Amino acid sequence: MSNNPNHKIETPNERQNRHKAMESIHVLNALREDFKSPIESMGYFYDLFERVYCKHEPLHEGKVKIGTMCIQIPSEIIYALDGVPVRLCNGFYTDDEIGGDLMPQKSCPLVRASIGHLSSKNLSDRPHMIYTPTTCDQKTKAGSTIESFGYDVIDVDFPRTKESEASREFFRRSIREFSMDLSSRMGKKLSKKNLKASISKIGYAQSLYHRLAGFRQNKIVPILGNDMFLVTNAFFFDRIDNWIEAVEKLIAELETRVKDEVHVAGKISPRIVYTGSPPIFPNYKIPLIIESSDALIVADETCSSNRMFNDRVAVDEWFINDMIDSLADKYLKACTCPIFTKNDDRIRRIVDLVKTYSADGVIYQAFAGCTVYELEQRSVLEAMEREGIPILYIESDYSPSQQGQLTTRVEAFVESLKNRRRMKKELQNLAKD
Repeated sequence: MSNNPNHKIETPNERQNRHKAMESIHVLNALREDFKSPIESMGYFYDLFERVYCKHEPLHEGKVKIGTMCIQIPSEIIYALDGVPVRLCNGFYTDDEIGGDLMPQKSCPLVRASIGHLSSKNLSDRPHMIYTPTTCDQKTKAGSTIESFGYDVIDVDFPRTKESEASREFFRRSIREFSMDLSSRMGKKLSKKNLKASISKIGYAQSLYHRLAGFRQNKIVPILGNDMFLVTNAFFFDRIDNWIEAVEKLIAELETRVKDEVHVAGKISPRIVYTGSPPIFPNYKIPLIIESSDALIVADETCSSNRMFNDRVAVDEWFINDMIDSLADKYLKACTCPIFTKNDDRIRRIVDLVKTYSADGVIYQAFAGCTVYELEQRSVLEAMEREGIPILYIESDYSPSQQGQLTTRVEAFVESLKNRRRMKKELQNLAKD
């Protein structure tokens, strides 16, 4: 301990902030400096994460902030009531360690990290209330712990099947109840005009994501998968108008890069579809290993990226109840989360992504303790084997340990995909001769 009387003793929250800033800067510097052909317009997103996660700058002062524990809470309704949705899923190992004192050690690191984050005073935009859909069992059970921190936590019932008309009607009713509850708590009426405008704005944001994804179908890909994860993760908390403007600028720059044939990977770098537990900033451990191993993530099937933007709302009649029912249908029918009892849609989606994005293989990561992804990996692996699609299954946590072992496994898989591609090319050349 210092004998200097002016020495300030660091508080636990200050230490937590410092460690989180170190985690953030490590990832941001890797994206800024470790990969070739940096994208100038990505600077907005690098600066955004540095401001929020290192400097703890609030973005939504004066707004009612609605925390959500999953993407199954319709952001359109929150925006229509002049609130701001803030997704609370967390990727900090620092928070995971703190959450480990509040939850079982064998629980999902994402849930532990979210609990650790909410237990502190380190939120740049503290939510006024939290809605948690009954999707993930661990998040659902964590609600009582979150309430003990002084938050108002409201459950939103979510069905475990989605094929039946009964489950469809169940979730429609659940979303109607959510909209009425939020309207009552905010003291505002949900209007037809505001909800229609909100649906249109979110739909436009989705269309921008699909334009970004379209660049990744090209033989020459102008953007890294890790940069795409950063863009989609920013949607969790950024001001939506700022996010839209930044993505429009990014698209314009990518169009130029495509014309100039700027490729972010090598000529034989394998193309990867990433699936499983969601990569949430700054826990990009596996995605960074993948792209540092001379592979390129061209698509993903995760709730922190592709799944969040996948399908738009289809509205038949622009009346309040019809719009709410259409939102419920979109959030249920388009969902491919492994919490469902049957999940053939997710397997079909992964296979479709492999074909659409000309991927060489799939990397499936499950967080240790994330039961649903751990359980479902067998059916996904069997399906990929039937389709002749190479797949690597990785179980990991938020810890920075095992980096060497994980890197070795990923590099071996990437090299096998390169050999597979070389053999395929040789057979094609023989066929021509």
